[in-house]
Amino acid sequence: MSEPRVAMPLDLSLDPQSALPVDFIGGTTAVCDAVLRLRGEALAQELGRLARDLLGSPDGRYVPGPGLVEPGLSPAGVLRCAVTAGIEQFGWYEVSGPASYGDDAQRRLGSLAHLTASLMQMHALAQRSTHAYAQMEAQLAHQSQILDQIHESVLTMDQMGYITSWNRGAEALFGYSALEAIGRNILFLYADEDESVNDSFAEQGGRMMEVRRRKKSGDVFWASLSLSPLRDLADRPTGLIAYLTDITERKRAEEQLHHLAYYDELTGLPNRTLFARLVDQGLTVAQRNDGMGAVLFVDLNRFKRINDTLGRRIGDELLRQAAQRFRDTLREEDVVARLGGDEFAVGLFDFRQHFEATTVAQKLQAALDAPFMIGGHDLRVGASIGISVFPQDGGDAETLLGLADIAMERAKATDADPDRSVAFYSQDMNKGMQERMRIESGLRHALGNGELVLYWQPKFEIASGRIVGAEALVRWIHPQRGIVPPGEFIPLAESSGLIVQVGEWVLEQACAQAAIWQRAGLAPFRLAVNVSAREFTAALPVRVADTLARYGLDPSWLELEITESTLMHDFERVTGIMDRITALGVALSLDDFGTGYSSLSYLKRFPIHTLKIDRSFTTGIPKDASDCAIAGTIISMARQLCLRVIAEGVETLDQLEFLREAGCDEVQGYLYAAPLPAYEFERGLRENWLLVG
Repeated sequence: MSEPRVAMPLDLSLDPQSALPVDFIGGTTAVCDAVLRLRGEALAQELGRLARDLLGSPDGRYVPGPGLVEPGLSPAGVLRCAVTAGIEQFGWYEVSGPASYGDDAQRRLGSLAHLTASLMQMHALAQRSTHAYAQMEAQLAHQSQILDQIHESVLTMDQMGYITSWNRGAEALFGYSALEAIGRNILFLYADEDESVNDSFAEQGGRMMEVRRRKKSGDVFWASLSLSPLRDLADRPTGLIAYLTDITERKRAEEQLHHLAYYDELTGLPNRTLFARLVDQGLTVAQRNDGMGAVLFVDLNRFKRINDTLGRRIGDELLRQAAQRFRDTLREEDVVARLGGDEFAVGLFDFRQHFEATTVAQKLQAALDAPFMIGGHDLRVGASIGISVFPQDGGDAETLLGLADIAMERAKATDADPDRSVAFYSQDMNKGMQERMRIESGLRHALGNGELVLYWQPKFEIASGRIVGAEALVRWIHPQRGIVPPGEFIPLAESSGLIVQVGEWVLEQACAQAAIWQRAGLAPFRLAVNVSAREFTAALPVRVADTLARYGLDPSWLELEITESTLMHDFERVTGIMDRITALGVALSLDDFGTGYSSLSYLKRFPIHTLKIDRSFTTGIPKDASDCAIAGTIISMARQLCLRVIAEGVETLDQLEFLREAGCDEVQGYLYAAPLPAYEFERGLRENWLLVG
């Protein structure tokens, strides 16, 4: 038992407004100190002493614990007062000795009991809170140990995605320590930037999903992720808890199974099952866009003989290489598959004319022209191709594939050259395709056998009536058919890509002819050469410069006519090409103006010298008010931009008079002269036309 403390003398005089003596109120620290510092018998003795001092009684004690206590003065002269707070009783005070106690003594003892009870209640509450916090800390430490012992990665984050906890499983999975991870936003672990942290599913309770994450080493892996909301005591969301497990091996296994199920093991191309799915998806999009689709059935010729003679190893390698050539030939959005054996299929979408499928078929056949060098053998195969078209022939992949197979058999049986045999399932399409193929084949032959010639249509200045230039127009002199109209072969050359070769030939021949006239002493005038969009590449300025240099031709002889559609793609690239051409001294003219985009913005930004009014507007002049308005507007706008204007297709004096009054600079058309061969054009220059000097 501790020694009783020596109490300071208490002046028991009362403050009229207080329940306790004034000096006692100032010394309540003694009671506080006792309750906070002492326990058991020592506390009881100290509280008893304080009670004796307060009442000046020789006998007084504090009895801890609950009990039945009658408050007030007992018949035996003992004054008692319970120490209670609410329904909780901590003990009671009792003092005795004097003959009697008055109301003042009872009030003092009651106030001491009330103070003691309040202090004991607060102390008990503090002890319980401390104990609860200790238990909570122990529980958290216990839970942390549990989380650290499991292999699963567990982390928590606040509502903004900032990490608030990070277990050892997360350290092992990601390679970041808790010190490195906590406080950073979860986004630094993402491998895919389009993922969202606070998904709505997390607010509703969580779900499982598969995600890609990045480790500290930079490696990307697949993880199974479960997100659940964290909530406070008021059930308000405060963040998320994430559970992650590495499932990379499982994903690889799934991908392998998927590849085996949907891809050809030998070539890596889609198999028939996947091909049907992809084509059906493509047809759905084509239908939505009012477009067309096509399925090409490709059968390799002579493969079976090679495979039977040289063995499966050589045959397999031949199939692999053929598949790669097909893949390199097609666009990224096209679908190519191996159906089995030496049979392949191609799905085409997003085209407008069925004959465009013919061009693709010919490209696939051309891809097989070069020999295959395998195992020291020079191997050659070709392909017969059948085509079915959506929606005319069928509405789904399997139907179209079956019909394309029938068309392929028809192509192989009816064509003298199986390696160039192509057939549509529809007889009407077949007839049109055969005609196109006949023209295309003839055009290829014409390019190499001198069947193409240049005609020249002069351009006249309205004000002076003098010739200021001429347009080079290609003509095909067919040995059996005679002159083939340009409308028959130019569109085909555009769709097949032959227009590039035709354009190169025209530029070469135009410069060669201009060089002849230059050496003959004719004054320079612009010879216009049409350039297609396919030709308008970075190589064009180099080709023009080389051609001029090869013939020693002054650039003032040459003008290139380009269409509006050429200017609508990749402004910076097109501008760079045009600047390089004009830097050579070659003029640029914008052909068919008004039929395309007719954007005013590029007219002031591109180095164009001349606008050509399309014949579709000239034809209606002067009777058609709309054509007159359009032509007049083009001329007025060109004059404002300091550009020259030429109208093509002028055939009547009324048309000429309208254009003259509107301020048009030049014209060309049958009113003045039809396109002429070079010798007739030169004769006209020397005999009948005046040249601009």
